[in-house]
Amino acid sequence: MSFSVDGISVPDSRFVRDITELVRDTESPLLFHHSSRVYYWGALAGKQRGLRFDAELLYAGAMFHDMGLTNQYRSTGERFEVDGANAARDFLRQHGIVQQDIDTVWTAIALHTTPGIPRHMHPVVALVTAGVEMDVLGLTYADYDDAVRQAVVRAHPRDGRFKEEIIQAFYEGIKHKPETTFGNVKADVLADKDPAFQRGNFCSVIRGSAWGG
Repeated sequence: MSFSVDGISVPDSRFVRDITELVRDTESPLLFHHSSRVYYWGALAGKQRGLRFDAELLYAGAMFHDMGLTNQYRSTGERFEVDGANAARDFLRQHGIVQQDIDTVWTAIALHTTPGIPRHMHPVVALVTAGVEMDVLGLTYADYDDAVRQAVVRAHPRDGRFKEEIIQAFYEGIKHKPETTFGNVKADVLADKDPAFQRGNFCSVIRGSAWGG
């Protein structure tokens, strides 16, 4: 069930309930509660920043942002962010959401691990990343009152093993396609978990290209 914290709650609509049901049935409890917290952190950040945003679209972006890590939605060769964005796109189309809003949610999910860009974009794009950065990295931890943090975590539990468990979940979702981590933060996950992993190098790609000089 939804709850309200500092005036923020999950919208009560059939669309949102369908999202919740799908994500709960597809993701592990770890990822489901993480994604739920991402929604609250993102919506609270939007309130703090005075941004106007569609709460249903923000919920869709937050709840689908890690779906690309799951067996059901992971591909063999796309970045996991793209897999999650594609899953959201297909779901939104089935629910009659207009293309402009589908594109916004797709972009929010696709860019949520690309630091420094989303905050300059549409509020839904900015706030999905804000929620992820709060829940995974704690970048804006001090911006939320203790009572607010405790209320969100009470509703969507985060135990003392979350940090290591989320890193492991990232690894399990991307280990079969290490090439997709080139140039993004998930290369750090593979480097941490797989001693044999070799990072791609941007400068090496340039120097090794077919161009003569």
